[in-house]
Amino acid sequence: MYIPAAFRETDTGKLHNFIDQNGFALLTSDGARGLVASHLPLLLDRTRGPLGTLLGHFAKANEQVGDGGRAVLVVFSGPHAYVSPTWYESPNTVPTWNYVAVHAYGVMNVVEDRASLSRTLEDLVQKYEASRPTPWLFDPDTAFHQKLLEGIVGFEIEITRLDGKWKLNQNHPPERRQRVISALNADGGHNQLEIARLMEASSTD
Repeated sequence: MYIPAAFRETDTGKLHNFIDQNGFALLTSDGARGLVASHLPLLLDRTRGPLGTLLGHFAKANEQVGDGGRAVLVVFSGPHAYVSPTWYESPNTVPTWNYVAVHAYGVMNVVEDRASLSRTLEDLVQKYEASRPTPWLFDPDTAFHQKLLEGIVGFEIEITRLDGKWKLNQNHPPERRQRVISALNADGGHNQLEIARLMEASSTD
């Protein structure tokens, strides 16, 4: 990922928080069949390795299972929004796109241990069900859930490199950035409002 200095984010804690909040990722690998990608929910264990470890699972039939032991790239995407040059109210400006993204690199290792896979599934379900009025529970002791486990393969990726890009018009003067923030807030929409919020926050960092 091309990251000009103005847009680079190096704070590991901030990058980890982003991964936790945007856990539905794109996992890409280059194996015997060439490039392949899967869209998957992943968990981050911050305590394992200097940069943390990602945990997830595939359907057993997913061809990417065969890429165990290979280097992979995991892309976590956040909010994004189009920026019109008219918002700058300045000549010689061009359209752009503001966005936030994190790329994680490492080697994907298949997890054979059934107990470890079960714990990952329990943690994943807990993360997304905890806030619901009547959470769905993963109970590994039931025959139904044991059958589910038979159809999937776990994996883990110890992160060896983390790249963060916060492209939020930092290369423009404060008055232009404020005009973009105002325009995004006026446009409305989840992505626009979130990018405006992140721009505001980065102005005060």
